[in-house]
Amino acid sequence: MALTSLAIHDAAETVLGCVCAALDATAGTVDGQPGCPCRACVVPGPPAWDGCNDPCSNDKVGGQLTVHVARIFPTSTFPTEERAVQGGRTCVPPSTTAVEMVVTLLRCAPTMSERGCPPSCDELTAAARTVHVDLCTIYNALLCCLPTTGTRRRGPQFYLPAGRVLEPQGGCMGVEQRLMLAVPNCGCPPEESP
Repeated sequence: MALTSLAIHDAAETVLGCVCAALDATAGTVDGQPGCPCRACVVPGPPAWDGCNDPCSNDKVGGQLTVHVARIFPTSTFPTEERAVQGGRTCVPPSTTAVEMVVTLLRCAPTMSERGCPPSCDELTAAARTVHVDLCTIYNALLCCLPTTGTRRRGPQFYLPAGRVLEPQGGCMGVEQRLMLAVPNCGCPPEESP
């Protein structure tokens, strides 16, 4: 087999751990900045926007942090997708498999008041500050934490495309950061004799 069975999931868990730790560290240094949400997990696809306002308990931060895998593909020159035709009777894995992951962080957004008034400029500015700090924190977490992970002397190869602020909806606001991560292949098992 070209990849170990848990290679992708373990990489996603590592990414989640790096980001969550960085969010907590930032909360300790930036006044008023929330830390890692109590709802933080690897999910099977794009997250549902249903957990941004659940505080979980009085001492935990509400919101939702997720990591999901968008796609995998073979690559010989990371992060370029290899377009080699496969076939034949033998397993010929590429030298590396690239995994595209998506880190999504959702928080509560200011909404209309009970009287139907829009959020104040102060509320919107505070929300923008939270989102901007989150965007920087996630970017820095991936940039600085991922090189320290892995079993080799060097960390894994990765590429960070542009992060983006998500359009508020349903009382939630947030950020999304994509990540291309190189996962080395372990090689195919030896062929069995008939």
